[in-house]
Amino acid sequence: MRFPGISPRAYEHPADRGALAVLRAVPAVAPVLKAVAGAFSERGERLLQVASSVRVGPKQYPQLDRIRNEVAATFDLDEVPDLYVERSAQAYAFTYGIDKPFIVVSTGAVDLLDHESLRFLVGHEMGHVMSGHALYNTLLRRLIDLTTSFAWVPAGAIAMRAVIAALREWQRKTELSCDRAGLLACQDPQAALRTHLALAGDLGGQVDIASFLAQAKEYEEVEDIRDSLLKLLHTEQRSHPLVVVRAAELQRWSATEEYREILTGTYPRREDDRPANNLTDDVKSAARSYKESMSNSADPLIKTINDIGEAVMGAAGKVWSKVAPNGAAE
Repeated sequence: MRFPGISPRAYEHPADRGALAVLRAVPAVAPVLKAVAGAFSERGERLLQVASSVRVGPKQYPQLDRIRNEVAATFDLDEVPDLYVERSAQAYAFTYGIDKPFIVVSTGAVDLLDHESLRFLVGHEMGHVMSGHALYNTLLRRLIDLTTSFAWVPAGAIAMRAVIAALREWQRKTELSCDRAGLLACQDPQAALRTHLALAGDLGGQVDIASFLAQAKEYEEVEDIRDSLLKLLHTEQRSHPLVVVRAAELQRWSATEEYREILTGTYPRREDDRPANNLTDDVKSAARSYKESMSNSADPLIKTINDIGEAVMGAAGKVWSKVAPNGAAE
């Protein structure tokens, strides 16, 4: 399936979409961030890849070149991002650049993944391109750099850490968004799952899928609040969600009506994107997503936070009903 004119809003995780909606709705944000990032740095990174990596094309990694062009056609992109392969035993891929983003894939990933899993991987990275994540990731990097400047001011350091923690949370949600983009690129949940299995440690057919997904359930349903705190500490500084959690999250989305509707051609179009008009709906969708996630979670820390929140809201409602004029509480 191809998706003519598809908007990134079609696959963006609600929490990612809500955060992006706020940034996109402010006209000055994008130009300011571009100025802060600086075109010189982007040109330097591109030159580095040209000088030290293999640029994918019809005569260099032709299979990857076909995948690159097919994924761009699937998402109806006018300009196909450049793709480079760089030497590394580790399996990874990343997208860099704002004015003209490009994708880098490691030889470790190329060796490890089969054809359709590579399509998922390239689709994931093109999701970052379409959503403009590189632009806003620049803001995160700049704020992290600023923490050293505020470290000597206790209040400033705490405030900055809170902002960075919120941006890290958003950054992890962008990875969930782009996993969905990868699935739309390959349209094969099993290929997406094989990618996550490989990243977690499968060397090819040596991992039982049901047992692997059971690990995600075990992780999500810890009963000791100490484990909940450890989970928080493990993820606080991470740019990506833990791979077992990512796998389970994407498999759940692949079973939703939302995914099926996209495959039948029912999805938001780029021509209809109006940042200011979409803002309210996207922010509400993000809030609803967090509320549902907390309500459905078996994690004791999350349940405690949720119970406290409901108790506070209930108490506030009772107080308001007593002090408000007749009928106002309704």
